[in-house]
Amino acid sequence: MIRVAMVLMSLAPVALLAQPNLDELIHKMTLEEKIGQLTQIGGVPFMPDSLTPEDRIRKGQAGSILWLSDPVAINRMQKIAVEGSRLHIPLIFGLDVIHGFRTIFPMPLAMAASWDMPMIERVQSIAAREARAAGIAWTFAPMVDIARDPRWGRIVEGAGEDPYLGAAVARAQVRGFQGKDMSAPDRLLACAKHFAGYGAAEGGRDYDSTYLSDEQLWNVYLPPFRAALDAGVGTFMSAYMDLNGVPATANRFLLQDVLRTAWGFKGFVVSDANSVKDLETHGFARDAKDAAYRGFSAGVDMDMASRTYLSNLGSLVEAGKVPVASIDRAVRSILEAKVKLGLFERPYVEETLLGKVLAMPDRKEMARTAAERSAVLLRNEGVLPLAESVKSIAVIGPLGDSRRDMLSMWAGFSVDLKNTGTILQGIQSRFKNAKVGYAPGVQVLKPIRSMFEDMLGSKAPDAWSAEQTRKEFAAAVELAKRSDVVVMTLGELAFMSGELASQSSLELPGRQQELLEAVAATGKPVVLVMVSGRPLNIVWASTHVGAILQVWHAGDEGGAGVARLLAGDVTPVGKLPVSWPRDAGQIPVYYAHNRTHQPETAEGFKSRYWDQASAPLYPFGYGLSYTRFAYSNLKVSAGSQVLVSVDVENTGKRAGEETAQLYVHQRAGLASRPVRELKGFEKLSLKPGEKRTVQFTLGKDELRYWSAQEKTWVVEAETFDVWAGGDSTAQLHATFEPRQLAGLK
Repeated sequence: MIRVAMVLMSLAPVALLAQPNLDELIHKMTLEEKIGQLTQIGGVPFMPDSLTPEDRIRKGQAGSILWLSDPVAINRMQKIAVEGSRLHIPLIFGLDVIHGFRTIFPMPLAMAASWDMPMIERVQSIAAREARAAGIAWTFAPMVDIARDPRWGRIVEGAGEDPYLGAAVARAQVRGFQGKDMSAPDRLLACAKHFAGYGAAEGGRDYDSTYLSDEQLWNVYLPPFRAALDAGVGTFMSAYMDLNGVPATANRFLLQDVLRTAWGFKGFVVSDANSVKDLETHGFARDAKDAAYRGFSAGVDMDMASRTYLSNLGSLVEAGKVPVASIDRAVRSILEAKVKLGLFERPYVEETLLGKVLAMPDRKEMARTAAERSAVLLRNEGVLPLAESVKSIAVIGPLGDSRRDMLSMWAGFSVDLKNTGTILQGIQSRFKNAKVGYAPGVQVLKPIRSMFEDMLGSKAPDAWSAEQTRKEFAAAVELAKRSDVVVMTLGELAFMSGELASQSSLELPGRQQELLEAVAATGKPVVLVMVSGRPLNIVWASTHVGAILQVWHAGDEGGAGVARLLAGDVTPVGKLPVSWPRDAGQIPVYYAHNRTHQPETAEGFKSRYWDQASAPLYPFGYGLSYTRFAYSNLKVSAGSQVLVSVDVENTGKRAGEETAQLYVHQRAGLASRPVRELKGFEKLSLKPGEKRTVQFTLGKDELRYWSAQEKTWVVEAETFDVWAGGDSTAQLHATFEPRQLAGLK
């Protein structure tokens, strides 16, 4: 790490401009130049425009540029701003650096499955280092939306269903991107998105309206945003959807009452792409001028891509509807971010810097480690790890040798697929003494292309003929018959999840289920390796397949990581960040629901459905290992804080890592509280036979909740249940009463 820091410091661009006096600079600016700072334009022509980006920059009509990743192009445009415009104000170049820039790591939901906050922070620090080396200073991440509906495509981009885990992941990502000093040559300005409630879209349909009670909003959907703010996040992004009938991009409650008044946020808010202009589309604003007024007045400082502010804010100021002081406040917040990033002093990037950064040795190893630690072992009936003596392995399935589908849709802005290894390649490299065969078996095609596939140059393959389809299926089954073990690689294509990629069904796309059943019928040991951006229906596999390993879209080194997991070189440590549904008919299904009229623990309770169990297939927090862990000796003492301790023992024959989880339930009070809520977790590495005591502390932050009756946060002197274990169904139980904490807010 010391060597990496020294290299980056030695490559830092030479200072060109003095740090400005912002009062003087704002005083010099014309109204048009001020509004230009509030405008973000595309560096490539995704949005039609009568002027080129270069012309906009020369006129002072751009404060930020997005969708560029080439350092030469970035420097060229920056030079126009710094040397060719009147006030020489540098641009902020922003991009969706979601889970890597050139080195692609596992998708965010996968990284959340690691429950490893230091690892997540390290991953995002490498992403920041690479992006900043290309001249990008701002990432539109982390996405911290809570998602309890896996039909929603953007579940891939968040941390799952739980606000406590989501808050921890949000803090880790912000620290990774921004570090302690955003002006450092290896750090980025982070952006918490999408504020707020986007993940609760009706029907899991992207962009659809959300309807959330104040209780849900404060207790479930806002905590990860507050955690990002507490970690120092510099920017927020408004969301596309209506929240309770008011579009989030013009929602004064969110952007003023919560973000600025209650939380004291001092940074700036950027709209999502085109969402200011889309206030018209919502049927909320009368026209573009009204949209500009409503968005800006609500608290959106920068308009992304639509140029609605550029065309309308000036006349609104001249008409007296928007005060100049409000414009100045917004401009100041953006200029302050540029100062913190060091852009006035170092606006340019050395154009060979990215190549030198990509030569640093730690990134590939970190990508493989992240893939290994993000995978979740869902089932293992003695099949894994594979024996070193295995003579033949059949890799079967459409995702076994697909580079692009190891990545998510967000990897498309700067990806170089030659750096991505497939599962087949990983297995071939690791099991050199085995005969490794491959057959795709079936083809998976996405029936409807999204605009992102076209933007990012994703080419759809030609569909197989009926004859080829028959031959490929038969060849896969025959390969399974003549192999010792089968690794099935099934799931989703990269663009089947993500933005504009919701789906009504959770079934395996295409004929993958049919292929799985046909291969399993051969009687050969089968390992199902699931590549997907969301939970899919694997009910049949959960009782008919020997092992199931969920590896998500695992990134550049996912193939190598999967092979090492199959071989037992590393032991699975991942835990589910979402409850895994049986099928789409259960959705939403999440562990932190209320008890209701007849609790699931009631005597004689079977299911709320007559045709299937109402419990998920696999619970939140669940994940197997190649060893076993036992919990005992749960102790609780309540005073000025509640102290909880539990013993965790590795009762298996190999070393492993367990994520000990703590859940609580408040039995009575001003509201019916969820049956369980995660309030602590800790990762432990234990040798065979080793036992260790884990200690948790519960204070007012863990025990309080927002009361709809009191319209504030409360901590009540009621009886609490507490459980400790390896997932949200933990059975080791105790109680406590936090009387000394009661009344604290």
